[in-house]
Amino acid sequence: MRPREISSWAPGLLEAARKRLDAVGVVVVASLTAFGGGTLRDILLDRRPFFWVEHVNWLWALLLLCVLAMTFLRARHFAITERAMQWPDAVGLGLFAAAGTQLAWDLSLPALVSVIMGVITAVFGGVLRDIVCNEIPSTFRDHRPHALCAFAGGWAFIGLQQIGFESQACLWLAAATATGLRLAALWSNYRLPAWPSK
Repeated sequence: MRPREISSWAPGLLEAARKRLDAVGVVVVASLTAFGGGTLRDILLDRRPFFWVEHVNWLWALLLLCVLAMTFLRARHFAITERAMQWPDAVGLGLFAAAGTQLAWDLSLPALVSVIMGVITAVFGGVLRDIVCNEIPSTFRDHRPHALCAFAGGWAFIGLQQIGFESQACLWLAAATATGLRLAALWSNYRLPAWPSK
């Protein structure tokens, strides 16, 4: 596992704190957010060991971050922290999408499957977090284009591979594509159309 794969722990921790979970609940929800998408990808690809088993230091890092956050974070800081986390979270989305797509592509899977694996890696940690916290996943209800940005980043990776870019360049350019689209959506407050009501 690479450092980017722990970058989404904070939204999980904030949600657990909002729900007033105990210390075990906080760690579980933060872990689901950080590692859930990659774990689901590994299950679907029948890939063992799971990435967090292979790189156990990131489990220790997550535990330490949770302890520090529970010690110092107070309720009055939630709104500030949430706003501040949107930008690094967008970077994490792009990196997850590109890395998940690359991993599947390197296994010689079809392009569409590879891109879907990138989307799963990027967004399903948050989906699992919201399910455990008894919420409709924000990816499906807030009308912000999380998954579409990841989808576009995955296709950027495939397209760059097809025209002969070096693999590392494909990874970074695809991540930049997904991140750039997500940041543009945040900046413009763009939202996907909702299902029309009667």
